[in-house]
Amino acid sequence: MTTVTRFAPSPTGKLHVGNVRTALHNWLLAKKTGGRFLLRIDDTDAERSREEHVDAIRADLAWLGLHPDGEERQSARFAIYEAEFAKLVAAGRLYRCYETSQELDLKRKVLLGRGLPPIYDRSGLNLTEADHAAKAAAGEAPHWRFLLDHDQPITWDDGIRGPQNFDARQMSDPVVRRADGSWLYMLPSAIDDIAMGVTDVLRGEDHVSNTATQIQMFTALGAQPPRFAHEALLTGSEGKLSKRLGALGMADFRDQGIEPEAIVALLARLGTSDPVDPSLDADALAASFDLSRFGRAPARFDEADLHRVNAAIVHRLPFARVAHHLPAGMGEAAWEAIRPNTAHIDEAKDWWQVVTGPVTAPDFDAETREFLAQAADVAALLDWNADPWRALTGALKDSTGRKGKALFLPLRQALTGQDHGPEMAALLPLIAQDEAVRRLRG
Repeated sequence: MTTVTRFAPSPTGKLHVGNVRTALHNWLLAKKTGGRFLLRIDDTDAERSREEHVDAIRADLAWLGLHPDGEERQSARFAIYEAEFAKLVAAGRLYRCYETSQELDLKRKVLLGRGLPPIYDRSGLNLTEADHAAKAAAGEAPHWRFLLDHDQPITWDDGIRGPQNFDARQMSDPVVRRADGSWLYMLPSAIDDIAMGVTDVLRGEDHVSNTATQIQMFTALGAQPPRFAHEALLTGSEGKLSKRLGALGMADFRDQGIEPEAIVALLARLGTSDPVDPSLDADALAASFDLSRFGRAPARFDEADLHRVNAAIVHRLPFARVAHHLPAGMGEAAWEAIRPNTAHIDEAKDWWQVVTGPVTAPDFDAETREFLAQAADVAALLDWNADPWRALTGALKDSTGRKGKALFLPLRQALTGQDHGPEMAALLPLIAQDEAVRRLRG
């Protein structure tokens, strides 16, 4: 059977790293077996959903290279939900209730005060048709609950957490539809998973109890439940769920100069026992993706780690991948020269400024200025197309007796205005010969 996964964000805000990790892992799970990765926009909340967020979700996934094999929108599927809703009502698996949120809260507090679990008492099942008619006449609209089967144990073999067992008698019948007719998450999601042929649902561990309920919904809808796996949630570097972590969107990372390959490389392995490997492309990451490698402990996301991975990624990027981000006139030789000293692509402009000038050299003492004047005389006579750095330093070593730092550092400082940076053997040929001579003369 072809593996079909889905990513189902609500377009009520931007994607953050936790959302992206879920999307990525579903994409990798599908890609590993040549399956299908679907995007479902869960936009049943008309008041909070925004079209600009839908566009941003698509753009973020595309930037990361996570291209869905199909897309659905819940707002276009209401007729499907109505049809399945009617079947469940006819089968006696949905029932009407009228308690207000205040009344339900009071019931929960009473049960907790007695040392009992705050489980809904199913009082809605005791209402007669006459009661319902009276409620309607009084202008009260019902909300609807799904009737859990207390005689049916809820079990599944979770792809990460292992065997799971829930007692339906210890669970409240979930509300699936509000009094205004709008849908809550769980029933439309189950209906869609069936209709879309989803075989594997990989999501956060905060959905474990939802899964227990949805397994009975799948059965009530006459379908085999998909395979489920629940990942440990992300935490920030401070060891708890960070508000900043939830606020960081992909646009924030783009503004910081983070490459999509770095986000994919880090998040692909976050939560597993496997090391992050910046050298692996998407195909290799998919081939090695294995749910059995995921642990139960919270997965720690550290922005410093992301920047380290980004630097490793940038050091491997070919010129063709970065050319449109580089300053005008900067060619492949220049990129190859500065790449090892660049943690973010936008830093290339700073090193290109070193090549094109002007640069500010330190104030040298008289002895160093005399040495640099000799260097200028030598540089003026060199073949600039034949390894000028090696020729320059070789000649100066022979004529002055300088070596090591005493030889190389003043030349670097005069030529670049920096104490460190790219290999001078690669950088010097990029600087025009007459400009290099001018810098050496000060």
